Amino acid sequence: MTDEYAAVKRGKLVLKGDKPKAKKRKHKKGGKEDETKVDEDCVKHGGWWRVTAAEEITGSVAIEFGRNTYVSALDNGLFTIGAPHDDGDGPSPEEIFTAFPAGDNKFALKSGYGKYLGVTKDGMVVGRSDAVGPMEQWEPVFQDGRTAILSALNKFVSVDEAEDAVVARLSGADERAYCAVRSARPRAAARPAAAAAAAADSADGADSADTGDLTTLELNYVKKYQKFQDKKIRVAESDAGALAEARARGVLHEALLDRRARMKADRYCK
Repeated sequence: MTDEYAAVKRGKLVLKGDKPKAKKRKHKKGGKEDETKVDEDCVKHGGWWRVTAAEEITGSVAIEFGRNTYVSALDNGLFTIGAPHDDGDGPSPEEIFTAFPAGDNKFALKSGYGKYLGVTKDGMVVGRSDAVGPMEQWEPVFQDGRTAILSALNKFVSVDEAEDAVVARLSGADERAYCAVRSARPRAAARPAAAAAAAADSADGADSADTGDLTTLELNYVKKYQKFQDKKIRVAESDAGALAEARARGVLHEALLDRRARMKADRYCK
């Protein structure tokens, strides 16, 4: 009840015959004025705002090198830098990627061709993988208002003008490595959604997929999803050695899911 009373506006008692005095308007500094402050940088990029934290890299994103020029996917699995956009225009469809949290302050990217972005041993950025392994994980580095992206090779991403390709070969972050990761998601929803996605990945064992005993890992993985009336856990017995091979190829989670799907009593994968 206290809150209901507090919501009622209180004013000075006005007697019959008295004329109420006009209220003086108070000009408040800040408040709504600050809330409606326009992000000019965001407007110039068609509503795509600059990401400043790893947890904001989720959903649709674009990677800008230079001014209004974005990393663009090619149909051969390689990447180049797209043509410059006018102020007020956002990235083109081939310049938009889908980002997923990958644990440990890292993220994964999927191109419009449905392939995950990774890096080859010679530092070429390619999009040809159907799953996320160690080479498909990227780490954003934020410092002094600038952003750079670190690959699994511990090299920074840049654009090689001679090859007209996106590569990851810089040992240190310099002007060539500075970029802007941009998102079109509502800012208020970006952090909570990213935190929830990261928690879901952790629950599935995403953070420990590359370490630990495979038998224990699969057992813990199965316990999260199976439900039996006799309360006994059942694990697929066939092809157990395939898990080690799947881990080496960076597709361990897919292999675990496939083995889990074979168990008819699994409440999610019948």
